[in-house]
Amino acid sequence: IPVDILLCLFAGVRQKSTIQYISRPDHPKLAYRRVKGKSPGVVFLPGYGSNMSGQKAEALEDFCRSLGHAYLRFDYSGHGASEGVFSEGTIGTWKKDVLFMLDELAEGPQILVGSSMGGWLMLLAAIARPEKTKSLVGISTAADHFVTAFKTLPIEVRKECEDKGVWTIPTKSNEEGMYTVSMDFLREAENHCILQSPIPVTCPVRLIHGLKDEDVPWHISMQVAERVLSPDVDIILRRHGQHRMAEKDDIKLIVYTIDDLIDKLTTMV
Repeated sequence: IPVDILLCLFAGVRQKSTIQYISRPDHPKLAYRRVKGKSPGVVFLPGYGSNMSGQKAEALEDFCRSLGHAYLRFDYSGHGASEGVFSEGTIGTWKKDVLFMLDELAEGPQILVGSSMGGWLMLLAAIARPEKTKSLVGISTAADHFVTAFKTLPIEVRKECEDKGVWTIPTKSNEEGMYTVSMDFLREAENHCILQSPIPVTCPVRLIHGLKDEDVPWHISMQVAERVLSPDVDIILRRHGQHRMAEKDDIKLIVYTIDDLIDKLTTMV
């Protein structure tokens, strides 16, 4: 059955996974939704300040359910339904969240799908868990983004932020119209930057980015493509694509991309 017909069919009979919680010693409990099924499984990693209930995350669950593939989505600590304080989170803590979920709940090989900051975390996870990661799909991938964006600011603006201890970034992605990032968050994020050297990821990589993305410039996806060691890398630039990539055609493209990778991975076995 063609993918778009499947999407229509399963949007009509939308069964929904239930929210579950997983505890960790000395760390916030994480909320997740899981569909059990075949390998490769699909894991969705949302963006900064976002959660597992967005349109992309929901559409991917319908799609995986329709094909009988395993699917996992979750909220990082301090996000969505998970415990923890958002302002205390760092790239390092959220990376640990991702690795914990991969180790504890994702059985067998996985396709990691990362949106925005989730694209950065996806790459960090692929480096840390190569045996688990069979393929990557980055959507508006924000690798190193906070750090590089801060460094491009005029020196007097940076000085002002350092004096105040925070940097306020305008955005269309949330209701407040801005993100507030602490200098401590930025300093910690520098430890996780990956674009200065080759990225030791060898699995198939697909990078989807909109040319109209006002939050994360599309050339970051180009840099990722140049740095990863994988011989199998495709970049898909959408001329009218915005940062969120949540239009119907965007979601269809994401689904087609994953469908194609599942085909590729299952025929390779």
